[in-house]
Amino acid sequence: MSTKPVETVQAQGHGRVGDACIITIFGASGDLTTRKLLPALYNLRRSEVLPDEFAVLGVAVDQMTEDQFRDKVRYDLREYAGAPSDCSVCDWLAERVYYLTGDFRDPQTYQRIKDRLAELDQKHSTRGNYLYYMATAPAFFAEIPTRLGEAGLTEEKDGHWRRVVIEKPFGSDYDSARKLNSDLLKTLSEKQIYRIDHYLGKETVQNILVFRFANGIFEPTWNRRYIDHVQITVAEELGVERRGGYYDHAGALRDMVPNHILQLVTLTAMEPPISFQADAVRDEQAKILHAIQVMPPEEVLTRAVRGQYAGYRQEPLVNPESSTETFVALKLSIDNWRWADVPFYVRTGKRMAKRMTEIAIQFRRAPFILFRDTPVEKLSPNMLVLHIQPDEGITLGFGAKIPGPLVQVGSVNMDFDYVDYFGSQPSTGYERLLYDCMIGDATLFQRADMVEAGWSVVGPVQDVWKALPARAFPNYAAGAWGPKEADDLMKRDNRAWRKIE
Repeated sequence: MSTKPVETVQAQGHGRVGDACIITIFGASGDLTTRKLLPALYNLRRSEVLPDEFAVLGVAVDQMTEDQFRDKVRYDLREYAGAPSDCSVCDWLAERVYYLTGDFRDPQTYQRIKDRLAELDQKHSTRGNYLYYMATAPAFFAEIPTRLGEAGLTEEKDGHWRRVVIEKPFGSDYDSARKLNSDLLKTLSEKQIYRIDHYLGKETVQNILVFRFANGIFEPTWNRRYIDHVQITVAEELGVERRGGYYDHAGALRDMVPNHILQLVTLTAMEPPISFQADAVRDEQAKILHAIQVMPPEEVLTRAVRGQYAGYRQEPLVNPESSTETFVALKLSIDNWRWADVPFYVRTGKRMAKRMTEIAIQFRRAPFILFRDTPVEKLSPNMLVLHIQPDEGITLGFGAKIPGPLVQVGSVNMDFDYVDYFGSQPSTGYERLLYDCMIGDATLFQRADMVEAGWSVVGPVQDVWKALPARAFPNYAAGAWGPKEADDLMKRDNRAWRKIE
């Protein structure tokens, strides 16, 4: 593909430096902060969108001095952000990093946070803008904002803002998600809550809307008249690693489907929003979630597949008789005019053949009439593939005549790769999301109604699988593309999963 310079159009409201603010990270000594959040802040500063009026207050139970925390930050940036040993950006960030040891359940912790924030606000001229990041266990997602509210740290007045960022999982089922939303809304307004899903920080995920709505050649065919079905694959090559304790309680369905996968479904299927304003986009996503047909219990047995890889039960902290699924495949139906009778097949799993996330749009086959008196035996359908990770790009497959005296058709791919065309930028997937939090753009974050609608889709599957524990686990080999039942799910409809090389 050509790598000539391209014309770019800057989206309104972006490209500016983020608002002056203090980010308070609860769980600042954990892996998420170490591997993702601090490297993301480093990359934002290198991109010149992190303001000079900025500071980070880390809060955790670990006993640590501020100097020790700053040394840790410098080390972590070299280790996980690829920062050089002589790094001015690291020094700039370390000078603005502070640390406080505290128990998240102790009201005194929040009084100390309040005093420290006031001090740092004066020192760094951050204008009273506070962003609270919950890099903690889910058990604290409601408690920390409640304690912040009791300490007067969530009230917005005199032109400053207060925002709370929550990592998934947003509950463990429909009822717990509703309770979490209810608890949060006792202290915060919906516009103060940023429910983060790092998958939506991927360039190709964000590009779905641009690809669909900025290109007149694709949108007219993006419907049931031209599309046969959609496949979404989120495959991981690794197993549960050190997350066995959490994962054995959660499983693939809860861990991936209500958030990552359904977000990809909504962006692929939504109607054009009236603008790129956050609620305009999320309104259309919510309509898709409500339009997904809820499976009756009897259909769960034929439209939902679960699997467990061989060796999962031997992983650290996993029950040796565990019936937790590490693979899920679902056939979803969207009950609206655009997508009637177009199935969405989704699958996700661990210890699969390759780390890969993609959305494959298979178009309907062209009529065979013209080719019936030629050597052509069948026509392959066109397929458009949006590659999300690890290599971000787009592939369009189509048929072309093979040179020679006979009419023969071969499959040809047109490939677009982000790195080849636009160059690469270091990214953890959190840069765009943290930046959006700082400028108040909630487009890529889920609202309460979206979270609850997602769980309502998953709920019937949870109920049936809980009532009927799996008997045949493990049922796929590590390094495979899932159990045979996932292939059967497609085969019953005379379809097949796309072969991923």
